[in-house]
Amino acid sequence: MNVSAYMSAPAVSVNATTTIGEAARCMDLHGVGCLVVTEGTVLRGIVTDRDIAVRAMAGEFDRDDPVGAVMTAPAVTVDAVQDISAAYRTFRNSGVRRLPVVDGHRVVGMLTVDDLLMDVFRRVADLLGPVAWSVLEEPPGPQDEIGPRTRDDGGSPPASRAS
Repeated sequence: MNVSAYMSAPAVSVNATTTIGEAARCMDLHGVGCLVVTEGTVLRGIVTDRDIAVRAMAGEFDRDDPVGAVMTAPAVTVDAVQDISAAYRTFRNSGVRRLPVVDGHRVVGMLTVDDLLMDVFRRVADLLGPVAWSVLEEPPGPQDEIGPRTRDDGGSPPASRAS
């Protein structure tokens, strides 16, 4: 599947002259943890909630300073038509947690590590679904009613981890 199937769209954007305070309010208003910083349609960088909390506050920037002073540039990106495995590799190799999704030079969305975690959870559920249903359909046995089963040779039950 392509990255575009997993991304959130559109990406919320600001320009480099937007103040740090306005960027923080924008993140709050839209419920996002990052903004793409653009000039027209050209991606200039990305600013995250961490950039504001760590770079801006620890660096003694003022809330009226431009977001361009604390943004990460250039932004690591992923192409909308790439296979999702390319996004996994990009996250792994870059160490970032959010990727602007581009179509050429135009930002078309945002892909986050959380988006990929949801993909992983869906895949695990698809894989384990039949197994889980077979377990749920089994009638309760002695283990469920009286604790661990004892060995057939008359030995004692296995020691618990707490022992």
